[in-house]
Amino acid sequence: MKTDFFLAFNEMVEEKQLSREVVTKALESAMVSAYRKAVTASAAQHVEAVLNLEEGKFQIYAEKEVVDSVVDDRTEVSLETARQFNPAAEYGDLVIVESTPEDFGRIAAQTARQVIQQRLRDAERAEQIGYYEKKVGEIVSGVVQSINRDGYTIGLDKKAEGTLLKKDVIRDEERSIQLHKHIRAIITEVKDSPRGPLILLSRVDRKFLYRLLEIDVPEIFHGIVEVRSIAREPGARAKIAVSATQAGIDPVGACVGMQGKRIQPIVKELCGEKIDVIEWNPDPALFIAKAISPAKVIGVYLSGGRNTTVVVPDDQLSLAIGKDGQNARLAAKLTNWRIDIKSVSEAAADILAAYDAQEDYTIPDPEQDKRVVMLAWDSYFVEGKETPDEIRAILQKKSDGHPLNFEEDEKLNRFVDRVEKAKTAGFNESTVRETVRKLYQSGKPSDELMALPVSEVGLPNFVVSVLRYNGFKTVEDLYKSVKADPEEIFKLQGTTPSVMDDIASLVRLVEDRRNAEANPAPVQEEAAEPEAPAADSEREADEPAPAAESGEAAEDLAAETTVTAPASESAAESEPEEDVSFDDLFKLIPVASEIDYSEDFGEVSGDSDRKKKKKGRRKNTEIEYDPDSDSTVVRKKHRRGDEDWGW
Repeated sequence: MKTDFFLAFNEMVEEKQLSREVVTKALESAMVSAYRKAVTASAAQHVEAVLNLEEGKFQIYAEKEVVDSVVDDRTEVSLETARQFNPAAEYGDLVIVESTPEDFGRIAAQTARQVIQQRLRDAERAEQIGYYEKKVGEIVSGVVQSINRDGYTIGLDKKAEGTLLKKDVIRDEERSIQLHKHIRAIITEVKDSPRGPLILLSRVDRKFLYRLLEIDVPEIFHGIVEVRSIAREPGARAKIAVSATQAGIDPVGACVGMQGKRIQPIVKELCGEKIDVIEWNPDPALFIAKAISPAKVIGVYLSGGRNTTVVVPDDQLSLAIGKDGQNARLAAKLTNWRIDIKSVSEAAADILAAYDAQEDYTIPDPEQDKRVVMLAWDSYFVEGKETPDEIRAILQKKSDGHPLNFEEDEKLNRFVDRVEKAKTAGFNESTVRETVRKLYQSGKPSDELMALPVSEVGLPNFVVSVLRYNGFKTVEDLYKSVKADPEEIFKLQGTTPSVMDDIASLVRLVEDRRNAEANPAPVQEEAAEPEAPAADSEREADEPAPAAESGEAAEDLAAETTVTAPASESAAESEPEEDVSFDDLFKLIPVASEIDYSEDFGEVSGDSDRKKKKKGRRKNTEIEYDPDSDSTVVRKKHRRGDEDWGW
């Protein structure tokens, strides 16, 4: 039968939204405090309380010493009483025995009430802090309980209160926030304070937009579409870069939805904030060009220190910069590059002014503390393409307000594009293959190879800056990362597949050198030297060694491979039990085909007679395997009457 105490206990658990164990421990702790106060027990004495929910009673157990004659029943107990709780008790032992006072119910009601309330408040506070610390960075929904000059108090679950400061509210949203209105925000910080847990909320954080995308776009929640970067000016505009983790998925279309049905609820939640969704690209130049959208871009020219120059048509300059520079700021935040936007006329005028002043284009060299000439002033104009007078005439015509024809416009664009590319020609080039070949021929040990800085292995400078920014200082850092998880580097901005190929060649060089040091090749006689590369012929066919690209080592290696190739084939024939791949097996099957496919697939050679042939109907063929001759025969298949093709 449920007692009144049991019903009150359940009501307290439901009201405080605490677990039964937490409330039980709070009540037992309060009973221990009440017992100590009632009998004036020492703090060193061990006392514990046990709650019986069915009967609604407490039992107090205290540690006492077993004595022959009890003088102080608070700390002493007789041997007979002690053996009721511990049969092995002897004189002088400390035994825990029941010590519940007879009038303990009245004492507990008077002295434990305040202690119980304090314990429950502490437990409730700890429960709230632990619950909301796990939800930092997630969206919560609440009701506006009060409005003051500093912000808003939001009622949350578990009877907690969140604080939404006015600086964390979207611009022009204050007028729409009223009492008892439901509002969503993201938890940015949770900390304890004398007045209770302080839960800080925000609606202007970038993560708030990301969580809204997770809610409304299932592909982002399931990881099919990945949000790479977010730049946001709350209440005005935001840019989001997304990419697909699976082939055949349109990340932009998945986020926008059909007729914008997925992005419109987010825009409404953010009080009309405009959202641009663009596709992320590992190539920084292409990514920056998309980030400048909706403006059209003539060219993106990367330079040192994560600086880039973007040239746009004259009529697109204001659109590229945006209102008060908003579009340019968001593009810079989204790409993490410092962007200098110029119109094509402005860029051409700067080049022409530098030519007239005979100023070379130079960049600072921090290692040598001087400036390095990247492009000489007399190289701005190339004979046979354009002249300074032609560019001056075009710029003068444009400044006078006269429209340019197509040829003049194209000439100006080509001139600016050629000069800007020449300025940064050495910045975006990769010389990894040449560097690997030199390192291979130098014979440096693996320790020296791994100690090389990433700036000295031929990688493009913008890739070097990205790697350094993410903690990859030396070849050893690249080697360890590729061995552990190659995707870690590939996810970095600027690491295109070609860059990953360059890094893989460096890793292979270090791996080969370490293997050579661990297993040094034995000294062989000169007559046996041509047979040495036979063991590595298969590996060289799949992964050519850096030295095999050019030089004497490449010629020697090619000669050795040519000599040993028949031996490898004979070995393959003599060992039929080895597994042969399907592609290799298919290459060994002779194909007998005498069919002319020029009519089906177009002209292959420059034969003039074939050009005169009338393109007829595309002929269909079928392939059959002849087991007698062990060959594959290709035959034309004709359609007769109303027969189907039979495919």
